[in-house]
Amino acid sequence: MRPSFACAIAVLTIAATSCTWVHMTEGASAVKVVTGPPAGCEKRGEVEVSVKNSVAFYDRNALRVQDELETLARNEAPGLGADAVQALAPPKDGAQRYAAWKCGVARR
Repeated sequence: MRPSFACAIAVLTIAATSCTWVHMTEGASAVKVVTGPPAGCEKRGEVEVSVKNSVAFYDRNALRVQDELETLARNEAPGLGADAVQALAPPKDGAQRYAAWKCGVARR
């Protein structure tokens, strides 16, 4: 393999692993992230979300992976009628489970 080709592959791999692959959908920005079961809220279900935690031989930044998992959980919440999510366990191998909660005041 030519050195310039190998260098180009290395640069593309690093660039791909540093990008945020997950973007927040409409309605997800209103979803709160809570650290424990919120008082007075109704549990609407659970979701499991996952992202790539490694690309080829390169492990992605753990904080970036966790942030993307949280964004995915927030994206799923409105579909369950939830306005809050709570991580049920730490991320493992690029996956994480969240509880979805409805805490907001009912609208008429």
